[in-house]
Amino acid sequence: MKAIIWTKYGSPDGLQLREVEKPTPKDNEALIKIYAATASRADTEFRRLKLPFLFAIPIRLYLGLIRPTRIKILGTEFAGEIVATGKEVAQYQTGDQVYGYTGLGMGTYAEYMCLSEKPSALLGVMSKRPTNITYEEAAAVPFGGLEALHSLGRANIQRGQNVLIVGAGGSIGTYSVQLAKHYGAEVTGVDSGGKLDMLRSIGADHVIDYKREDYTKNGQKYDVIMDTIGGSPFAGSVRSLNENGTYLNVNPKMIHRLQMGLASGRSNKKLLSWEGSYTTENLLRLKELIEAGAIKPAIDRTYPLEQIAEAHRYVETDQKKGNVVITLEHIHNPPSKEKP
Repeated sequence: MKAIIWTKYGSPDGLQLREVEKPTPKDNEALIKIYAATASRADTEFRRLKLPFLFAIPIRLYLGLIRPTRIKILGTEFAGEIVATGKEVAQYQTGDQVYGYTGLGMGTYAEYMCLSEKPSALLGVMSKRPTNITYEEAAAVPFGGLEALHSLGRANIQRGQNVLIVGAGGSIGTYSVQLAKHYGAEVTGVDSGGKLDMLRSIGADHVIDYKREDYTKNGQKYDVIMDTIGGSPFAGSVRSLNENGTYLNVNPKMIHRLQMGLASGRSNKKLLSWEGSYTTENLLRLKELIEAGAIKPAIDRTYPLEQIAEAHRYVETDQKKGNVVITLEHIHNPPSKEKP
């Protein structure tokens, strides 16, 4: 099978298309024919090992000290079809159309991969895919959708609240905007100027170009401020909250963690840091929301697998609007076997 082999840390040039052996599923695994994956910001950070210091050390120990040796194929989001199952697999059968997130197991930049049917927060989770979107669209759902769904659930957004989302034009951000609107909030999206029209198109009530306006100095108050990229000024954000408001940072840098720790308990404002939760239940909830028309994937560009290096380079420009999708040569989008 064709796969993109991760040969070194650093440049996208280390991602090379090769022929490798097709995997065989273990007793508790399904063999999935991958029709689409994504080039995410997380994938580029893993490739470069551009990670927070305390996280980078154990990740390097896990992947390989000098170069990636334990994991040879990058990619964490996928949509595809099950073509074989191990004898212990009970929830899925051949022909099921699935989507999911592989976490530290990675492996989606390939024509085939194996994944356990039992969900793991670190090594992957999958479910039946939404029936009303393509494989390309389905591949762009799991990571951003799961992060947004879990994080906004913790914020407990109420109808009529004012919610501001920093990094609203990214994968997590675009789902957060739509979910907050679905919950009945008035939503302000903060990102670069080139993404503002897209944010309006997915439901943002107000948009702010962070290069032109500092939302912490415009006099507005919010019930929830959600930072999806770790780029918000902490003190100013907390000052911009209403009483009993919530500051939620899903991608905190070390300085943010220290600031939140020091400020915790000093006011009635709630400070929440990242807390991953990748579950089959939440994937199925996203499926329901998409099929109901409440949310939809935002896709900026699509690249074939052979152009994965170019896709990574584009993601690193920070210009992507929502998601960048990777398609494989054998991709097709047959009618779903499930009824909506």
